[in-house]
Amino acid sequence: MSTVIEGHLDNGVLRVKLEVNRLDASASRDFKKQVDVIWSPDVTQVELDFKQVGFIDSSGVGALLGVYKRLPNVEGQVRLTSVQAPVQSVIELLRLHRIFKIEN
Repeated sequence: MSTVIEGHLDNGVLRVKLEVNRLDASASRDFKKQVDVIWSPDVTQVELDFKQVGFIDSSGVGALLGVYKRLPNVEGQVRLTSVQAPVQSVIELLRLHRIFKIEN
C-alpha cells in the first residue's frame, strides 16, 4: 500500500493532505484504507487538501462520498481545499459541489 494521504485530527476536524496526483481506482483503494486507520468517532468535519491532485475519476468520487457518509450528522461537512480546475469541473458536473464545500 502506497502512502496516499497524510492526516491528523484537530478539534473534531480530520485534516487530510492527499499525496497523489491522481485520485483513481488504485489510489482510491489506499485512500479508503488509510482513512480507516486515522478515522475516529470524534470526527465531525473533514478537510481534504487537493493541492497535488490534478485528476479524479469515478473511484475517487466514490471514495469522497464514502468519507461524507461516515460523518455523524447532516451538519458534518467535507471541505475540499486547493482544488485544481479539472477536479473542480468533475465535482461540479456531478453536482457534488452541493455537498462538498470547495475552496481554492
